[in-house]
Amino acid sequence: MKQTQLGTSSLKVNRLGLGCMGMSEFYGESDDQQSIATLHSAIDLGVNFFDTADMYGSGHNEELIGKAFAGKWNQVVLATKFGFIRDAKGGFAGLDCSPAHIKAACEASLKRLNTEVIDLYYAHRVDPNVPIEETVGAMKSLVDAGKVRYIGLSEASSADLHKASREATITALQTEYSMWSRDVEADILATCRELDIGFVAYSPLGRGFLTGAITSRDSLEDGDFRLHGPRFQEDTLEKNKAFLQLIERIGKDKGITSAQVALAWVLNQGEDIFPIPGTRKVSRLQENLAALDVKFSNAELADIRANLPTAEGGRY
Repeated sequence: MKQTQLGTSSLKVNRLGLGCMGMSEFYGESDDQQSIATLHSAIDLGVNFFDTADMYGSGHNEELIGKAFAGKWNQVVLATKFGFIRDAKGGFAGLDCSPAHIKAACEASLKRLNTEVIDLYYAHRVDPNVPIEETVGAMKSLVDAGKVRYIGLSEASSADLHKASREATITALQTEYSMWSRDVEADILATCRELDIGFVAYSPLGRGFLTGAITSRDSLEDGDFRLHGPRFQEDTLEKNKAFLQLIERIGKDKGITSAQVALAWVLNQGEDIFPIPGTRKVSRLQENLAALDVKFSNAELADIRANLPTAEGGRY
């Protein structure tokens, strides 16, 4: 599979990575053996870019990945994140991007992953209580210590990216981007390109909605965090089906699935954009990877752009 340089780093990753969050929580029940089989299949299919975080499953996701990739680290570029704090019951207990926490979080992640170095280490969010220069400075010290190879930010503003880049080289920004979440087009993408920062798009399938698989709230399991999402309430869900009508039309015209339309659209927004759709199933992984072969002409992209609705409801 073709690999592309991520930012100005030496990391070479495939344009379509794999988000691993759902293998531990948020999207209903999961099975570790199935997840590991999917992770191994991803490597076999040429995927080398994987995304996790210390808060996914309160550490379970990193442990799962550490188990799956034992003996395979030379085939993997792994990104993980720090910042969100979980309590003993799995509840959210705040955000901490202080230097002391960053150092401790990194050591804990390395232990769970059972590896000596993290390829790409993100601040999961910008901590309003800690100057970003302090956060990035502490992350840079991890690079200097050989614990981390490159650093990134998630959901940072253009102003934050400029401040952070004056402190250290930022390899990647991870932020939500899809046909129904296009906020980054206002200025974030331009800033990333100005600063040579790779853009990693999470939830490129609109948390599964853009695949057409979620036709009502009944499509979601009890405990699925999307049930609390503004875009998945009964009234907004119905209005957002305007996206599905457009995507289905495009898919029919090109002979591809709705998921492939949604992923290909993001991929076609620039060679410096790296979507990381999540899945627990090999069949979905194969379907997603086929989007790499889908090309839209300038005329097709213009037509899609002219007909894209505005999403009803906020992202969170």
